[in-house]
Amino acid sequence: MFTGIVEERGELLYVNSTGQSAVLRVRAPLATSDARPGDSIAVNGVCLTVTELGDGVFAADVMAETLVRTTLGALRPGDPVNLERAVPAGGRLGGHIMQGHVDGTGTVLSRTPGEAWEVVRFGLPVELARYVAEKGAIAVDGVSLTVTAVGPDYFEVGLIPTTLAGTTLGARTSGDPVNLEVDVLAKYVQRLISVEEAT
Repeated sequence: MFTGIVEERGELLYVNSTGQSAVLRVRAPLATSDARPGDSIAVNGVCLTVTELGDGVFAADVMAETLVRTTLGALRPGDPVNLERAVPAGGRLGGHIMQGHVDGTGTVLSRTPGEAWEVVRFGLPVELARYVAEKGAIAVDGVSLTVTAVGPDYFEVGLIPTTLAGTTLGARTSGDPVNLEVDVLAKYVQRLISVEEAT
């Protein structure tokens, strides 16, 4: 489980793609400081399992479905990535409950600077829009954000200076793709409703 509070902005060092899968190597001094093989680290919101560790770098295998359904397949060496270690039992839940299971990708539509923040509008697939509510939570590239406005195929968030400076969202521009994970509670409610309606 993750909370969407990015701990570190790492750097993708290496991608070895075979077409059906890939191995990523990520520089992550903080995230690897207490990591062991088998631990989970969210990379741009995607839960990956550590397979190797050494000198502040970890490796992870990425299967074909993840490459297709997320933005990880488009990453190149040198790209920055948002990193979060799995939350420990008894740890603080500073953001919202996240699984690191990306539901789809969206696109940056616009950015509107404010006095000390920016309002960013993201486009999202229509099938995900029903899970997004004003004042609800959503994860964008692994960052827990509060939704400030919604539309049929978009939502908006306000990015504070800490988020702009400490995550990759500060550098995203119009047209850039992002990973989206909607609120898991909303997915379960929708599933329960659809089962009830079918019976």
